[in-house]
Amino acid sequence: MEHARALCAILAPTVNSYKRLVPGYEAPVYVAWSKRNRSALIRVPAFPPNSESEARIEFRCPDPLCNPYLAYAVIIEAGLDGIKKKISPKEPIDTNIYHLSEAKRKELDIAVLPSSLKEALEEWKSDEICIRTLGKENAAKYLDLKMQEWVEYESHLPKNKNQVTAWELQKYLYA
Repeated sequence: MEHARALCAILAPTVNSYKRLVPGYEAPVYVAWSKRNRSALIRVPAFPPNSESEARIEFRCPDPLCNPYLAYAVIIEAGLDGIKKKISPKEPIDTNIYHLSEAKRKELDIAVLPSSLKEALEEWKSDEICIRTLGKENAAKYLDLKMQEWVEYESHLPKNKNQVTAWELQKYLYA
């Protein structure tokens, strides 16, 4: 969870990816974990007693357009970093986070995922996980490519950030 904001540069790799990362929609935007709550970024669904083999973790923000190989690599590296640093997660948030006030989320120290590709790329620059996972040269090329994509899109920013632009249709659908 410590690296979740930076991981978005890989897990939500297009400007269009952030149209689904909106509070109240299906994809969670709040960096928290829960046992039953689908509004949390990470969910550990309950399993019957003595059925530990049925345990699983859901990391719920990756966009369908992400490269699954890169996604798994950075997610696993972030998890290993947490194990190495012995980072204990905060208490689970088992109430619907979308229903919490901003003040309550702040009190619970619940971070929010980036709201744009540009914001995710800024997080990427200050987090070593993605760079270490991809290697410096590949990470630099990826960052350059994605920043170029953002710069191309920037002049097409709609007033309603959830509106799909003609630029996006051309770039992602018709290209």
